[in-house]
Amino acid sequence: MKVKVKRLHHIQICIPIGAEDEARDFYCRILGWKEIEKPAALKANGGFWLELGDVQVHIGTEAVANQSKRHPAFEIEDLEATKEYLQEQGVQVKEATEIPDWQRYYIYDPFSNRIEFLATPTRR
Repeated sequence: MKVKVKRLHHIQICIPIGAEDEARDFYCRILGWKEIEKPAALKANGGFWLELGDVQVHIGTEAVANQSKRHPAFEIEDLEATKEYLQEQGVQVKEATEIPDWQRYYIYDPFSNRIEFLATPTRR
């Protein structure tokens, strides 16, 4: 089996906790990127989300640089079958906080880099 990636869904860039205003000035005012609504379940984490065509950039916050939340997210086909395959291969899989309209989980590479796989419930 191969992992069938459909597209890049979003990337996350991290900023210091409390630096949202300065980040919005750069990304929204200077670069002109469009801010979009972040799901209510994730707002308490800080940061904000941007939309660039059909790709999103998530601006997250973190206090400790070596415990990064940075990750690419890939919309894939056969989300559950892919999870089973990865687990059979010994890949660490971690369930993610539920957000509307998406099924998702994280995997980790051998270097502890986080990668998100997601699909809409109708595209599982």
